[in-house]
Amino acid sequence: MKLSGSTILITGGTSGIGLELAIQLYKRQNTVLITGRDPHKLQEVQRQFPDMHTYQSDVSDPAAIVSLYQRVTHDFPDLNVLVNNAGEMRMLSLQGQHGLQDIGHEIAINLLGPVRMVEQFLPFLTTKRQAAIINMSSGLAFVPLASAPIYCATKAAIHSYTQSLRIQLHGTPVKVFELAPPPTSTPLMDNFGSDALNNQSSGVMNVDKMVRVALRGLEKDTEEIRPGVSNVLKVMSRLAPTLMLRQMNRPVARELAKIPTLPFLTEHAHT
Repeated sequence: MKLSGSTILITGGTSGIGLELAIQLYKRQNTVLITGRDPHKLQEVQRQFPDMHTYQSDVSDPAAIVSLYQRVTHDFPDLNVLVNNAGEMRMLSLQGQHGLQDIGHEIAINLLGPVRMVEQFLPFLTTKRQAAIINMSSGLAFVPLASAPIYCATKAAIHSYTQSLRIQLHGTPVKVFELAPPPTSTPLMDNFGSDALNNQSSGVMNVDKMVRVALRGLEKDTEEIRPGVSNVLKVMSRLAPTLMLRQMNRPVARELAKIPTLPFLTEHAHT
């Protein structure tokens, strides 16, 4: 994949991995568009990077996706890359206390959001000579962390969905990539305090390094990019799945005990 001279739309691009992707791709002479829900964060990005283009939008809202599509394709008819990065992660104790609507909140953002974005933008992308879709999963797609059950389930679903999408789009101008980040140094990770993640990693990966590794993978047309610990999780999930699941979740009792006092872990929570 050529990483210069493209027009790239990144959902959830106001902080963390999404913002770092935007910055590094912008430096490679791409036209970069980002979305986010918080207008103040979008304004701050615009202040720091005046040539970056921002759109307020919520991937959990189908009507917002339609509106975003209409605005973006009108403003930037050369759009040829979609990065489905926006995501949310919550630590949840599954005790029937969240309500039927709330319990599906992460599914609407992490799974239905990317699926709907692809459904909306794909016909447009197929008209381009070269195009790409990059879906953000997680190392936790391969081995779940029980204290974040919905998040892990959505990322496993994104992994499966991306594999199917790639097969269906074979022979079209649209390449399909999956980026599965490991625990990464973002503002969210600083506040995460997860014993499980910290104990099972050989150190949280710097966000700048993680994105550089990811971009090298894209340049080499690596379809499934698994930086750092994510590759270990994928391999061990095949070689010793039960052992890896137990090892990963040893500290879960302590994690679950903390949940009532923890705030929601919000957008771009890719670990």
